[in-house]
Amino acid sequence: MNLKQEFEVKCSRTDVWEFFKDIPGVALCLPGAEYLGQNEDGKHQGKISMSVGPFQSNFSGAAEVLYDDADYIIKMSGKGVDKKGSSRGKMEMVCHLSDNGPLTTISVDVEVQLSGAIAQIGRTGIIEDIANILVSDFVKNTEAALNVNNNSSQSDEPSVIATSHGTAAPISSFGLIIRSLKGWFRRLFGTRKAREPHN
Repeated sequence: MNLKQEFEVKCSRTDVWEFFKDIPGVALCLPGAEYLGQNEDGKHQGKISMSVGPFQSNFSGAAEVLYDDADYIIKMSGKGVDKKGSSRGKMEMVCHLSDNGPLTTISVDVEVQLSGAIAQIGRTGIIEDIANILVSDFVKNTEAALNVNNNSSQSDEPSVIATSHGTAAPISSFGLIIRSLKGWFRRLFGTRKAREPHN
């Protein structure tokens, strides 16, 4: 399954690039994510917890992250296992940051392979809807974190977000369902209107 996303962050590319190198800080901006530390081989351990209706998953795994400072490209390769639900996931991601004046345009190309129970949900298209929602929340949290970091650097006070390597706010099951349904209805009725004959 291939997912493509493009979004904008209301901060300069330099600030966003430096922030993306703070992996624990980035993890705090992604709902349901928890950063668990770095292995001796340089890979980063983490966990993502999610609940959608009756389906619950707690993926634990590791990822390798590579930075291309010349072209502002991030490459990540990782895999995780939900032992309780017997689900597995593998992901390859390429992320490119483009300078857009006061904004930063971020293009993400992700290839995801799912197996087990979560693969059934992936076939329904809900995974893509959830990805869109998570990206929206991630952008808001990232902008908030960057604003806090910038304000702290100006006032010589330590940044709470940059130094707190804990767990991000959990993914709301009810909220995800409602927002996913809204996206599904928009696609459904948009398709119907397109098919209706024009007078």
